[in-house]
Amino acid sequence: MNISHSAWKKLKSSTAAMVSLAVILLYLFAAAGFEIHGLLCRADGRTPVYARTSHEHYAPPSARHLLGTDYQGRDVLLRSLAASATAVKVGTISGLISVVIGVALGCAAGFRGGRTDDAVVWLYSTIASMPTLLFILAFSLLVARGFLSPALMGIVGAAAKIVNVEPGMLAVYVAVGLTGWVTLCRVVRGETMKLKRRAFVEAAKVAGVPDTVIIFRHILPNVLHLAIIYFTLSFAGAVMLEVIVSYLGFGVQSAPSWGVMISDGQERLWRGVWWELAGASGAMFFLVLALNLLGDALRDALDPYAA
Repeated sequence: MNISHSAWKKLKSSTAAMVSLAVILLYLFAAAGFEIHGLLCRADGRTPVYARTSHEHYAPPSARHLLGTDYQGRDVLLRSLAASATAVKVGTISGLISVVIGVALGCAAGFRGGRTDDAVVWLYSTIASMPTLLFILAFSLLVARGFLSPALMGIVGAAAKIVNVEPGMLAVYVAVGLTGWVTLCRVVRGETMKLKRRAFVEAAKVAGVPDTVIIFRHILPNVLHLAIIYFTLSFAGAVMLEVIVSYLGFGVQSAPSWGVMISDGQERLWRGVWWELAGASGAMFFLVLALNLLGDALRDALDPYAA
């Protein structure tokens, strides 16, 4: 379901939604720019601008370095902006995985019922009872240490090259997606149960339309607004989970990451070096805040029962 004219009109009437959308677009442009810059530098054998070191270690904020420098003399502002590429990738990949699994299983369980519904309910109940962070860390270690079969490691390595991340970090993205679909699945399942009793669905069944066609033609368009809203909110959750994993030392290693910057910055607070921690925390805060505000606005705009 595309955003209708009335929904877009509601969205435009919200100042918070428009400001949030602008902030998110700025992050997306920054992520794309730094990602392309990093790829070009790698191809040319040059050091990316955000990774260039200098003798100005722990330099405080100034006109030359607006957010100061870190222990290697790297510009904190540039690294904070470059880390948005990592955040955007983890949010997009894990969000898409969660949405696809949640919508597919939710539609199947709600429409088919019976054993299919029982199996899906058992599955998401099991996933919901697992400690999410421990699962993500364990899955990341399995890939990072090469404990998977050679065939699976080859697939992971090829996929990691496509999205330009380390295999261990790709495992984090996938693990976040594999654990983040439960809420959406529950909501879609309940909505599908209501939709399958509607007259237009009953008429399609009487006409002999296959179940798969009914789901794609009648059910999916009416639950897609839930997927759009959930994707926005799960994006923010995935960003924060990546920051936690990287903070613990199990995430990204070579690329800039807010989690790594926060981990490095906290160790130097006692020396009065606050700008690295502030830069990474501030960059994460504004992105997550904008995503949550936009998600709330989308929920109001896309709600078919809203006035």
